[in-house]
Amino acid sequence: MSSIDTSRYAVQSVAGSGFRRAQWRMLLAAMFCYLFFYTGRQTFGFAIPGIQAEFGVSKEALGWVSAAMLWCYAIGQAINGNLGDKFGGRRVMSAGAILSCAMNWATSFAGGVLSLGILWGANGYFQALGWAPGSRLLSNWWGRHERGKVFGCYVFAAGLASVLSYVTSLVVVHYLQLDWRWIFRLPVLLLLLGGITFYFVARERPEDLGYRSPHDDAIDDGEAAKVADDETSLERYKGVLKNWRLLVGGLAIGFQNAARYGLLVWVPVHFLGSNWAKASAETAVIDPKWISVALPVGMAFGAATNGWVSDRLFNSKRYIAIVLYMALAAVTSLYMYTIPATDVYKGLVVLFLCGFFVYGPQSSFWALCPDLVGHKRAGTAIGVMNFFAYLFAGLGEPLIGGYMDTHGDTSAVFLIVAISSAISATVALFIRR
Repeated sequence: MSSIDTSRYAVQSVAGSGFRRAQWRMLLAAMFCYLFFYTGRQTFGFAIPGIQAEFGVSKEALGWVSAAMLWCYAIGQAINGNLGDKFGGRRVMSAGAILSCAMNWATSFAGGVLSLGILWGANGYFQALGWAPGSRLLSNWWGRHERGKVFGCYVFAAGLASVLSYVTSLVVVHYLQLDWRWIFRLPVLLLLLGGITFYFVARERPEDLGYRSPHDDAIDDGEAAKVADDETSLERYKGVLKNWRLLVGGLAIGFQNAARYGLLVWVPVHFLGSNWAKASAETAVIDPKWISVALPVGMAFGAATNGWVSDRLFNSKRYIAIVLYMALAAVTSLYMYTIPATDVYKGLVVLFLCGFFVYGPQSSFWALCPDLVGHKRAGTAIGVMNFFAYLFAGLGEPLIGGYMDTHGDTSAVFLIVAISSAISATVALFIRR
């Protein structure tokens, strides 16, 4: 057989063990990189007490700083998902990790709340170079009937990234006893490592290693199969924005992410507050600082299960898994609101469940995007949906911070999360695919 024939045979071979190993290598590379991404943006809640003490600003003002990052992230998602489709997820995601690390260091030198907001907002844009481009690379390697599982693994890594961001922040502030500026300096060095590793390990498409694409778009959606490889950015945006189910999904994930970030930013403030800390220190052997870690741990495991549930139990009908988890998120968050500070152990368990149900549906939301528009537009679709997610998340931050300033009740975050989760579940019913 000639070398040309051998090459042709390799490109056509997609079911062998070599291809399967390559698929898993790409998934693990993306998971490894994103495992560290949140050390570049979910550490802010732990810096809030130190920033308040140094700059003398209110929680509402710092809520606006957090909102600036989330809105810049939202804008970046709308732009950078398309860049992932155009230039490839491997290059764009790696660049995001490196640039976000640099911007975190710049943020650590902020001299006031204005410079803090500007630099943290710029970091939000660079953070947005990660998720959608990485999702595009995974969509290149995996077909529709495995996407729930794959995105479940990917979002599981993101959930573990929340755990890592919480743990490293606690280590910096409470064990190394460094000031808040080091929260933006030390944990993100892991992100730099992840970005560089991803660039050298990952490959953009199966064809780059001599394998045939595994995509079943021609079976799932005739229109998706007709998308040209050289489609322009404008054509991609038009194709994505005319899909009404995707826009409904964007609205549903908006409320879901508002609930998620309400927990991620303000739960550390709640559990590090003087009332809870004093009460729990008197009644439990668990250090109250560590109770908050139950939240991201629950998020990680919720994400790992929801994609599997949508694939196996609901035959890839993503909206059912989304509605189920968000309804349960509303119930558990409402229950968390009623738990007194003295009941530490019950709070630990219920907080885990809050994270489990609030974050879990993200794996189904992301798998839904290539399901609806095809893998060639996956980056753009995920970017557009994530734009809605962070637009809504940003709206919630100053509202929650302002309420805490006015009423002095940090537990109100759970009531707001319950309401937002219930709305998300209701809206998701209309996706019906």
